Amino acid sequence: MFAIVRGVRFLWLVLVLLCIPRILYAQGTRMEVIPFESMTLTDEAFLAGSEDGKHVTIAGELRLPRAGTDRLPAVVLLHPSGGIGGQVTDWEQWFLSLGVATFVVDSFTGRGITTTINDQSQLGRLAQIEDAYRALSLISRHPRVDPSRVMLMGFSRGGQGSLYASMIRFQKAHADAATPGFAAYVPLYPDCSAHYLDDDNVAKAPIRIFHGSADNYDPIAPCKAYVERLKAKGADVELTEFAGVNHIFDGRAFAHPTPLPKAQTVRNCAWEERSAGQLLNVKSNLPFSYTDPCVERGVIIGYDENATEQTKKAIANLVTTTLKPTPAPAPAP
Repeated sequence: MFAIVRGVRFLWLVLVLLCIPRILYAQGTRMEVIPFESMTLTDEAFLAGSEDGKHVTIAGELRLPRAGTDRLPAVVLLHPSGGIGGQVTDWEQWFLSLGVATFVVDSFTGRGITTTINDQSQLGRLAQIEDAYRALSLISRHPRVDPSRVMLMGFSRGGQGSLYASMIRFQKAHADAATPGFAAYVPLYPDCSAHYLDDDNVAKAPIRIFHGSADNYDPIAPCKAYVERLKAKGADVELTEFAGVNHIFDGRAFAHPTPLPKAQTVRNCAWEERSAGQLLNVKSNLPFSYTDPCVERGVIIGYDENATEQTKKAIANLVTTTLKPTPAPAPAP
């Protein structure tokens, strides 16, 4: 029922905001729900560099840490397979406390999706990268956002999006060339099981990955291998591993390890892009499908306070050195 109510509310907001976006901008509100156009592309189309897909209107929630006229650093947040949950809103509030604006992108509701946990085939695994690039182009034109100080952060499915959004090849094919790129990329517990063409050619911006060694949803081993390849090419990338920590380690709602028996996982899959747009299952040498035998069900998620706090400390340092938030201007005498 909650999902239905949220969906109705989203559609109502989109219809209203489409009629009055200039008023919202002019008012300089501290919270804006902003609809924007994106594209629903299959993974094959995205990899081929195509922008010929189904047009869709999605929305993001922009929150500003303070009123004023100064330009602020910002972070674009990409949600996991369960949609916008508690850990996303927790991070939203945390960034605001640092003086960083937040733009939480809802990649699901506008597409008629509630969750992909049990059926990942509902949306291409690279679709959130398209959304991220379009979100960056959108908020870069906002009068309160500094386009040179925008970071991308994502969780699980969104973490995968925030990781591979750093690829130069994808940026050239899908990002707005007139917009500065993301200032940093912060994936939490992403899936790294796919090997894309030219995926070791990434942006010069910092890439900071946080992952648990006990994660049986998106195991850490493929991410370690990918990070080593990136480092060999000179990328500014770091992987922080937390021993014995599960998936969604920053989700306070999951105080104890929680089984998701029907959740799809590709933990035993390996994919490889052999030619542009052709993603094959390495074991079968056939096009990958969620009906492949390597796709399994049943995972564990669970909160870990220490891992969460250590992640916050590391990201706070990244924010200080990369986004450089400034104190609020002193009031006029």
